Amino acid sequence: MEWFLGFGIAGLAVLALSLVLDGFLDGVLDGIPESLGGGLDGFLSLPVIAGFVSALGFTGAIATGAAGAGAVVATLTGIAAGALVGWLTWRFSRALLRDGGAPAPRGEDLTGTSGAVVTAIPAGGYGEVLLYLAGQPVKYAAKAAAPVERGAEVWVESVLSPTSVTVRPVER
Repeated sequence: MEWFLGFGIAGLAVLALSLVLDGFLDGVLDGIPESLGGGLDGFLSLPVIAGFVSALGFTGAIATGAAGAGAVVATLTGIAAGALVGWLTWRFSRALLRDGGAPAPRGEDLTGTSGAVVTAIPAGGYGEVLLYLAGQPVKYAAKAAAPVERGAEVWVESVLSPTSVTVRPVER
């Protein structure tokens, strides 16, 4: 039973290291050739391995201590539980990392949106406007054909760079 508890505790230690070092040790697993199981799309990540080893150890300890099972039965039960926990960890981590299929917003997505001037735009110069990109307020440098006062509502005509736009005042 001590061996199984040791495996369970070792798995938790590996999990804690993978969380504290935040992927630092994952580079070791990236170098595994595909013929030895590499390239499994994160299936050999440290959290998956830690989940497998912990489940194997603690399930084996429960099987020997509570059910009085022998070492072979406890090991087989632990391997089955470890495989299940490893698979669930892999699926959960893939679900967390999934992007949902929607592309990330780009600066060009700003064309045609409205915003407000936060720093007056002088003739031939730059001011600042507050725009919303993917629901988040973002401040951009703004240029306009004519001067625009602070607080005025504007429309984005074009994107000049990742941090600047051309705007025109909204006429109502």
